[in-house]
Amino acid sequence: MFEKVLIANRGEIALRIHRACKEMGIATVAVHSTADTDAMHVRLADESVCIGPPPAAKSYLHIPSIIAAAEITGAQAIHPGYGFLSENAKFAEIVTQHGMTFIGPTAEHIRLMGDKIAAKQAAIDTGMPVVRGSDGGIATEAEAKKVGKKIGYPVLIKAAAGGGGRGMKVARTEDDVVEAFQTARAEAKAAFGNDEVYMEKYLTHPRHIEIQVVADSHGNVIHLGERDCSLQRRHQKVLEEAPSPALNAEDRATIGRVTAEAIQKLGYLGVGTVEYLYEDGEFYFIEMNTRLQVEHPVTEMITGIDLVREQIRIADGAPLSVKQKDVKFNGHAIECRVNAENPATFRPSPGKITSYHPPGGLGVRLDSAIYAGYSIPPNYDSLIGKLIVHGRDRAECLMRLRRALNEMVITGVETTLPLFRDLMNEPDVINGDYSIHWLEKNLAAKAAAES
Repeated sequence: MFEKVLIANRGEIALRIHRACKEMGIATVAVHSTADTDAMHVRLADESVCIGPPPAAKSYLHIPSIIAAAEITGAQAIHPGYGFLSENAKFAEIVTQHGMTFIGPTAEHIRLMGDKIAAKQAAIDTGMPVVRGSDGGIATEAEAKKVGKKIGYPVLIKAAAGGGGRGMKVARTEDDVVEAFQTARAEAKAAFGNDEVYMEKYLTHPRHIEIQVVADSHGNVIHLGERDCSLQRRHQKVLEEAPSPALNAEDRATIGRVTAEAIQKLGYLGVGTVEYLYEDGEFYFIEMNTRLQVEHPVTEMITGIDLVREQIRIADGAPLSVKQKDVKFNGHAIECRVNAENPATFRPSPGKITSYHPPGGLGVRLDSAIYAGYSIPPNYDSLIGKLIVHGRDRAECLMRLRRALNEMVITGVETTLPLFRDLMNEPDVINGDYSIHWLEKNLAAKAAAES
């Protein structure tokens, strides 16, 4: 097993990886920008290296600085966490070229799944269900109209190199195609340096269901069930739960099996998540994330399997610690992404945390790296914590979440905690009756009523 791992990330995920490493007897190296000198992951790591100034491009995204830090400290492996360089195929290659292990999939699979058109074709080839759409990239407005007429409106025009909702536009009729096509290409170029787009049938009331998979270098692949990530704003997940309240046992078993078999055909290595839209009893492949997901704790809570530990073991060449027949799903789990943002406008709210009280009790987990007196820098994502609760069933889980949200205190900055407290009183959320459009529609309706 590795003796020392460098964690190429920050915040709660860096701390999460540190904890898994320490439980495995592995020394850790934290990297940090000058803005994160007092960060918790820096304080707790065995060693730390400053890799640059606050801008991510000059620190957390600066590959030469991270490689140098690993070499100076003698780290044998690098864990990228999520975000930043976690899905950068070039980074994975460079890590390997420098004689270290990249804790993640191969550069080949990162590159394949990073291209949404190629990923969709791979899904088709391996037997995953996909939504109707273009056969490849769309180069002209005329071609976009032709495809739109073939698959039927409304349609979704998406960046081939996209993610996080950027470079994604809906055309509800043929009259909308030109503007949607031009806007999607412009956004794709600005965000990803690649203006290629493709088209898919736009589903009107789908849920967002994702399947967690884990694969080792010995040919073993398992799935750990699904997560429902349908409560979203601007294609960004807000709350996730497992299992999904929308699936029955048969659908759950079928999509898990189909996905695991597809991943085995790909020859994939490591932890990954296959994302689907689910509407009227049918699943449609969206994309595959070749990294640890922000919402991975809900899967850990219902399976008892440490996904970060599995990542590290797989990267070291060990087989999976569990077989599919041994995976047991226990109860229900929900995660709330606590952001330092205004709960109504979602405007970022960096600043100093003046007081902090985390909730506790049976079945309550808080993944966070904040503390009283910590100053949240304005340079990075506004996620400051993840509140995860577990119950014997969904009803108990919701009651426990409601209690934990009321216990949690963060002052000095605005957070999204009030939003989650409000959601706990919404009948649709309580009943699990919502699609990916539910949150935005209700927020808009609430804003209109207040104005």
